[in-house]
Amino acid sequence: MGIYQLKTEQLIPSTLEKVWDFISSPKNLAKITPPYMGFEITNDPGSEKMYPGQIISYKVSPLLGIKMDWVTEITQVVENQYFVDEQRVGPYNIWHHQHMIEAVADGVLMKDIVSYKPPFGFLGQIANALIIRKQLDEIFAYRFHAVEREFGKLVL
Repeated sequence: MGIYQLKTEQLIPSTLEKVWDFISSPKNLAKITPPYMGFEITNDPGSEKMYPGQIISYKVSPLLGIKMDWVTEITQVVENQYFVDEQRVGPYNIWHHQHMIEAVADGVLMKDIVSYKPPFGFLGQIANALIIRKQLDEIFAYRFHAVEREFGKLVL
């Protein structure tokens, strides 16, 4: 069927409230997206904080500098715990991204689960193996370091 998942975890040396304030603000999306993607919000999200039903539209250049529209809806929000964004318009047949945080002994554990399905059936499966998965790994590696720059590294 060609539905894939990417799962990441990151320990952040901060408080739940500070991490939530950062990740739940649409204005911080550009800070955690690699510059080469040319990420730009193209609508007024209507709030400084994400809320259920919120529509956020962007321009991104994920491949060869070609700009494309991407529209997501924030479908679920539980403050200081999680939110979910789902693609409404964009490059994937399915994009469902769960952003979860929880307080732990050393700070905050942030977890992400992205479930996605590339377009074009079998060709999308090949593209995932050759390009898409590697690019998603790069994007989340960039985000990992961007969050470290924002909050510091956890020293154990």
